[in-house]
Amino acid sequence: MRRNHLIAAAAICLALIVYATLATLAGRPVLMGHAEAYWVVVIERFSAYCLLGFLLSFLLPGRFRLACAFVIAVALGLEILQTLVPDRDPRFLDVLQKAAGGIFGVSLAQTILAFLPRPPS
Repeated sequence: MRRNHLIAAAAICLALIVYATLATLAGRPVLMGHAEAYWVVVIERFSAYCLLGFLLSFLLPGRFRLACAFVIAVALGLEILQTLVPDRDPRFLDVLQKAAGGIFGVSLAQTILAFLPRPPS
């Protein structure tokens, strides 16, 4: 049952990331208004992908590379898809920020998993 909750949480997180990435600029959710500082946007990106990586890592325990590859593929794919949205501007720096957040989330979750007791087999 717990695995179903993790799958649902990861799917919701991914859906929100897709919406925030591909929505028009006027429909994009923001924390502090549309005139927010650049560092707020960086924290938003990093945190969203960190949470996605964290959840994926719990779904894929012990598969660090696979979880990291998935997060990086999502970041790169969504940034490429932004070219189809007229008022969005894809940038390589955004991919790096998102990938760094995702890898940090995966690393954090793998560290936590290393210290948790293993269930008996």
